[in-house]
Amino acid sequence: MVMHLNLGVLIVAVFTSTVADADITVDCKNGSVSVTWRIGAEVVPYAHRLFLGSCMPLHMSTLPTGDADVEFDYNLNDCKITRMMKRKRLVYKTALTFRPYPKPQPATFTYPIECVYKRPDGWVPPSLYPGSGVSEGRGELIFHMALLNEELTAIANTNIIPLGSFMPIWAAVEQKSHQPLLLLMEECVAATTSELQPDSQVYPIITNKGCLLDSIRGNSRFLPRYHTSALTVYLQSFKFGLGEEVYIHCKLVAWDPEVLTENRKACHYLKENESWELLDDPNRSTLCSCCDSSCKSRAKRGIIESQGLGKNAVLGPLIIVDHSESKDRKSLV
Repeated sequence: MVMHLNLGVLIVAVFTSTVADADITVDCKNGSVSVTWRIGAEVVPYAHRLFLGSCMPLHMSTLPTGDADVEFDYNLNDCKITRMMKRKRLVYKTALTFRPYPKPQPATFTYPIECVYKRPDGWVPPSLYPGSGVSEGRGELIFHMALLNEELTAIANTNIIPLGSFMPIWAAVEQKSHQPLLLLMEECVAATTSELQPDSQVYPIITNKGCLLDSIRGNSRFLPRYHTSALTVYLQSFKFGLGEEVYIHCKLVAWDPEVLTENRKACHYLKENESWELLDDPNRSTLCSCCDSSCKSRAKRGIIESQGLGKNAVLGPLIIVDHSESKDRKSLV
């Protein structure tokens, strides 16, 4: 999905390290961010341990003093830069880190960075509302769930999915007159039936109140949000129900964007970091620590939860096929 933002840019760089006098220049551009980080001669041998988000430097220039300028220049969709929606602004969050020691040792230097843009009018792709897919109402809320095309711009025109490829599953809630809402996928499973029964065989996808279990087994992940009221899980297709009709059953929940808890979250596992990350605020990823055990339900909090604004939605049928077989099948869509 390509964006063109010819808008003013607000740069916010918050210094949180005990390292003093950091010489860092941040330039939030039109769709990208450039960072120049001047490091001392003693750090130069460890330049490969410097990161912008998950990305390493693109270039290093050594100065006559022995110091060096390390340069990063990446698209805002790269480096696991987090995108958040805050009212009329799009906020992109990341951090510069220096990790001289192997994990599990933490970074010894962290410099959080934010690029804040005014949200363009019509930022939510109109082709996604309401159109196709699952559309379910609950009170004044309408929930949607659909399979997107590869470009993430519209509803997919086929339900045939080659094994190992990705199927972007999009969910959203129409806010109407409600306060801003955060859409979460609390639990998701795959089944070969459109209705779940006590004896149904299922393939768990999201468990533990928002933990994307399939991000451990495969390469699935949550994609950065374009709006708090929508969420896309980039799900790698699996062997469960291979060649049969498969249905994705999800419990969708509308929640307060300002109140994230262990029971209201979206977490995926980052293999490169060997840790869970909170999609909507990586700095609070400790809320995902229960994903390896059990995120127990607690007393209900907040107006939205007490009103029970959630819905069980079903997407399907989807047909996952081996690549060699997919040519012989026709789409059911």
